[in-house]
Amino acid sequence: MLGKIFGRREAEVQGKATNRLPSGQSLTQKFPVLHYGSVPDTHLSQWDFRIYGLVEVEKTWNWAEFNQLPRTKIQLDLHCVTRWSKLDTTWEGVSLKSLVDGGFINIKPEANYVIQHCEQGYTTNTPLELLMQDNMLMATHYDGQPLTPDHGYPLRMVIGSFADRSEKKSAYLWKGGKWLRALEFRQDDQLGFWERLGYHNEADPWKEQRFSGFSFLG
Repeated sequence: MLGKIFGRREAEVQGKATNRLPSGQSLTQKFPVLHYGSVPDTHLSQWDFRIYGLVEVEKTWNWAEFNQLPRTKIQLDLHCVTRWSKLDTTWEGVSLKSLVDGGFINIKPEANYVIQHCEQGYTTNTPLELLMQDNMLMATHYDGQPLTPDHGYPLRMVIGSFADRSEKKSAYLWKGGKWLRALEFRQDDQLGFWERLGYHNEADPWKEQRFSGFSFLG
């Protein structure tokens, strides 16, 4: 855990030397809060999570039911399009792969893409194969504690890189939506909120795929 052993500058040098820090990124030991819009006021008694689209049977779980699904704990390096990275972050939640492997979800063979639907109409899109990787997680906990509201409570998608830079494809952090409420499985792709505003559709931090055209942020 570089950030706990070294100071920020020393950890950044070490991160670059071990190829854990993508080009153009700077290391942080904080956890910056970035999102569009306000933080929703969530009441768990009214919360549910939906799986729909190209699946054999649509599913809806309330909060208690969702927390009975198989749980996974992983450690990831995070990379934000705004050029900060945070190493050795620990997350706990439910992986799509475990739901498919366990027969909780049966995805139709023609499904190629997944749209993450979040509170307040926010969406982001990913290929199904990316969402099925074990470095992408529907997280309820960060660093051993339930998510805070500004980091996506009660549920967010998170994607990152493994410390050993395995062959798993990664993406900038915005490809994991905060305040997640549904996954829609589709045959065709559909650009999400930031993607429609010029952010790169693939968002690979190791290729610096930040923007594809006009950007809302200029």
